[in-house]
Amino acid sequence: MAVVAFFVFSLLYLTPGDPAAVIAGDIATDEDIKRIRQSLGLDDPFLIRFGNWIWALAHGDLGTSIFTNLPVSRLIGQRIEPTISLTLCTLVVSLVLAVPMGTIAAARAGSLLDKIVMGISVIGFSLPVFVLAFGLILVFSVMLEWLPVQGYRSFSEGVWEWLRHLILPSIALGTVYAALIARITRASVLDVLAQDYIRTATAKGMKERQVLWGHALKNAAVPIVTIVGIGIGLLISGAVVTETVFAIPGVGRLTVDAILRRDYPIIQGVILIFSGAYVLINLLIDLSYMIFDPRISY
Repeated sequence: MAVVAFFVFSLLYLTPGDPAAVIAGDIATDEDIKRIRQSLGLDDPFLIRFGNWIWALAHGDLGTSIFTNLPVSRLIGQRIEPTISLTLCTLVVSLVLAVPMGTIAAARAGSLLDKIVMGISVIGFSLPVFVLAFGLILVFSVMLEWLPVQGYRSFSEGVWEWLRHLILPSIALGTVYAALIARITRASVLDVLAQDYIRTATAKGMKERQVLWGHALKNAAVPIVTIVGIGIGLLISGAVVTETVFAIPGVGRLTVDAILRRDYPIIQGVILIFSGAYVLINLLIDLSYMIFDPRISY
């Protein structure tokens, strides 16, 4: 997190563009821009600005938005529900699709079904999120009129309305994530199916379904869970694009708006929050290994 904080601040410091000029507007004079820069502390040396920012972070202050003059933590708090909802729904869609697809492909390795599943996975992983998103909008929102084109409804407004506005974004983002998990699931289960204890279980007369889902998948869980944790970064970056396409007022949309306006405090705060979530989730993934494999201990 310390390394992330340093690089985020450094990159934004070196990035072309002047927030003071954006705030001042097109008709502002050089004196107006200079006065705004001084009031925002943009004229201070790098080390002083970085030190002030770190000192504020140590006290739980993510800074204040340059344009809205509101605390960054408050702005993120107002946008966090749609992002969490989209992430959780996408995770559910991905796991429900990917794990069965990868397991069945491994059980029928080399067959036509295996080739079809892997072909779908390659296409899903190669297809940009925004292309799939616009395709889903065209079919299910414009042509069939089953689901809303854009927007978001809070969970408090009703479960069905909440789900209706998340179905298309979750499928669009979850397809890419599911393709990655499916390929790893297939490889992991295929490796387990070649083990001696699987052949022993089959020789003892156990049904194929019991061997596949009760033994093979359970012992292949560690690599699958690992790729779920690693893929969280893909999920976070994809959420930014998805929220923009579907006009979801989440943290990703907040980030895009902040980048366009050079609102550095918001950009820094959001990246730190996402980085912290990524680190925490991967820590929990590491700890979960003890559940799937009793031989692992910390």
